[in-house]
Amino acid sequence: MRVIAILCIIWSCTFWVCCSATADASSTGNKHSSRSGPFVEIPVETIEDKIRGGLLAQLLGNLNGLPHENKYYEEPGNVQQYTPGLPQGARTDDDTDIEWVYIAAMQKAQTAMLRPQQITLLWKKHINSHIWCSNLYVRRLMDVGINPPLTGSLSLNPWAGFNISGQFVCETFGLIAPAMPQTAARIGLNYTHVSIDGEPAQTTQLFTAMIATAFITNDIDSIIEAGLASIDPQSSILPIIGDVRRWHKEYPNDWRTTRRLIRDKYTLYESRTRNQNGYELCTAATIAALLYGEGDLVRTLVHAFNFGWDADNNAATAATVVGVIKGNRWIQQQGWTIKDRYRNTTRPSMPEDETITRFGDRIVEVAGLVIAENGGGKIRRGDKAFYRIRTQKPANIERLSDVDRKRVALRSELKPQVEAGLTDGAGVQEQARAAYLAICLGLAESLRFRDADRWQQALTALEQYPKLLDVLFRRSPGPAGDELRAAARAAGLKEPPG
Repeated sequence: MRVIAILCIIWSCTFWVCCSATADASSTGNKHSSRSGPFVEIPVETIEDKIRGGLLAQLLGNLNGLPHENKYYEEPGNVQQYTPGLPQGARTDDDTDIEWVYIAAMQKAQTAMLRPQQITLLWKKHINSHIWCSNLYVRRLMDVGINPPLTGSLSLNPWAGFNISGQFVCETFGLIAPAMPQTAARIGLNYTHVSIDGEPAQTTQLFTAMIATAFITNDIDSIIEAGLASIDPQSSILPIIGDVRRWHKEYPNDWRTTRRLIRDKYTLYESRTRNQNGYELCTAATIAALLYGEGDLVRTLVHAFNFGWDADNNAATAATVVGVIKGNRWIQQQGWTIKDRYRNTTRPSMPEDETITRFGDRIVEVAGLVIAENGGGKIRRGDKAFYRIRTQKPANIERLSDVDRKRVALRSELKPQVEAGLTDGAGVQEQARAAYLAICLGLAESLRFRDADRWQQALTALEQYPKLLDVLFRRSPGPAGDELRAAARAAGLKEPPG
């Protein structure tokens, strides 16, 4: 596997590189100096142009990709001609509007790391509809008082172990950490753990690191290498990407064969929902689109559409990488019809007059905060302004954990809370939360045996949250959904009518 040997390419606009890796980290307040590299000085206008290019390309991939979303399963699409465009402007969609909520809150709080309680409040205020799969399950868990990161726990959320929310809710966190892949991954995990865990958390690290790296190299292979260096060596994503790269080399002019090989090897479950909403096929398709796109934005998007599965999300992620490479000015020079509008159709209490430019302004401001928090900042050389950024080598931030051990630890941690919910004076929400946690953590049988009446009261309280029961019984694919439903029925929980 080729290691990235160059952290900076000399662009036509000229980068000023300071190679002093021995700068006094204590004077900068950098918390991760041992993992940091030399400073790089990049013109402010270049960083901001790349941030805006990444955002605009993401919007194009998302919204132009919607007609292809989940349309191509067994066979690929056949898009041959495509001109990017947003003639009516962009609009909110879950691929970008969840990050929009977060970015606006980061900007207001002047920090990139919002606390779990803040995240819950944001969801309850802004994110109540136009969400699906794991994100919908998250919102229902919040109804009974379960907060992040527990909402994304493998033990509590049956989508958490495979859902692609780790990918399509991560791109902006790469944009706010240029040349800082570890920081990008760390920030990304703070938000994607709201809805995912396990392998999908590795995809967060993969794609945030790739996007952060795209600020300093335009070589797709080097960008992918950076992503690979950010993954746990035991992750199943490594062989997936290894297969895609090998097939691309074997069939450089035959993407359909690569697509067939991906489908045959990584269609792993009977459930179509589980497959096309899972990280395996979607990660493979995203990497394949980048490889076959060869750094060309239109070709990358066409391949992302045609590879299929959750095509709009895959297109948005791949396009963000290429958009950072190309920059906003380049995109605007292509003559595509793009109206500067970001229409809010899904997120109440968020701005109604947002534009793509203003969305980009928010990301730029937060990126400045992140650069400063990592020991960098703005400087001037003559009449030109630069960001001085302490670069980072890509590295794995969060390893995969042992699922059984994690479940045992969670059971021990939450057991007092469960028992408190079955005592006199516990409210309906506390009782409902206790019943749900007990079912998920294998505590229901012993609690039912100890006091059948109190257990029944807790179940009755949980049944007062039909929206949670609906996503539990009817909207969670196997195998994790099947296991949870079986545990719920064994505990005496009744499926809601309708």
